[in-house]
Amino acid sequence: MEIPDLVQQELGDEEIRGGVNLGDEDAACFTSTRTLVYRGEGLLSDEKVASYPHDFERLTVSEGRRKTKFSLVYTSEKLELSVPGSRGDAVLERLLEGKLTVSGGIAPDESLAGVFRFSELTLVVTDRQLLKHIGNVTWDADYEAFSFDDMTGLEFEEGSVATAVVPSFNERPERIKAPSEQAPMVRKTLEEALFAYHEVDSLADLNAKVGADPEKNADEAGNGLGLESGIDPLVSNDDEGGDDSERESASAGAQAATASTSDQRTTTEATTETQSGDTSRIDTEPVESDTAADSDIAELEAEVAELTAAVEAQNEQLQKQERTIKQLIKELRQGR
Repeated sequence: MEIPDLVQQELGDEEIRGGVNLGDEDAACFTSTRTLVYRGEGLLSDEKVASYPHDFERLTVSEGRRKTKFSLVYTSEKLELSVPGSRGDAVLERLLEGKLTVSGGIAPDESLAGVFRFSELTLVVTDRQLLKHIGNVTWDADYEAFSFDDMTGLEFEEGSVATAVVPSFNERPERIKAPSEQAPMVRKTLEEALFAYHEVDSLADLNAKVGADPEKNADEAGNGLGLESGIDPLVSNDDEGGDDSERESASAGAQAATASTSDQRTTTEATTETQSGDTSRIDTEPVESDTAADSDIAELEAEVAELTAAVEAQNEQLQKQERTIKQLIKELRQGR
């Protein structure tokens, strides 16, 4: 694509990294920091160049029948860019590449392999990571990044309406549902990027290479004491002199234990006699009756008697009412 002179003047020292033909003489040129959109001369307007910096905070895409409109929201302003619908995907990919480069989301030498939009999900595949954004806007700072270094598996679950793309990172699966018409391109883009990064030729080889290593068996010796730990016995019989000294110590200990036992018996007998004498001196006094408890019982008995009388009176009233009702029924039957 030939670069218009007006764009060359606007570039200054910057270098164009890519471009998209927007039809006729119009073109979008992308540098590392901004997008320059050239509009050729027409019957009602002169040629011009509009600049869209890549440090926008939020990007929203709305698609019409013929045009795709990009809304770039900055800290102090909002800019809009309209391109033909057939060029929308290419422009979006370049805009996101510029945004991620400026914000540090991707390295300067990192390139995008593909960008996909499914309703509120935007998926970006680079040559070394997978980026995922979910929300009403197409892109902002709230996105997730998954490095290919952390991948531990990749699966595809095909359905009638959508295909589930299930990459796993650090043994944690990320389920992404892609519409059936877009799923083949998503799979192709993701597999090509991963195969090139991990230097494999098939999905089976990829899973075999990045899959988690099997658990290693524990060391047979373990950290504890084994049957052949070689612990020396606490008592050794190698030295006979040691045996003699042990026997002498045991004899002395037995004599001391005998003397201690005799002393304990003497002390116990003395203590028993003392306790017997003390017990004989204990005075026993009669326990006075609890008059308060008797008064409480009397009050309860009085209350029970009152309740009983009330119940009996109610029963009499019920019996009278029952007799009256029977009399009324009898008279009604007789036709009075």
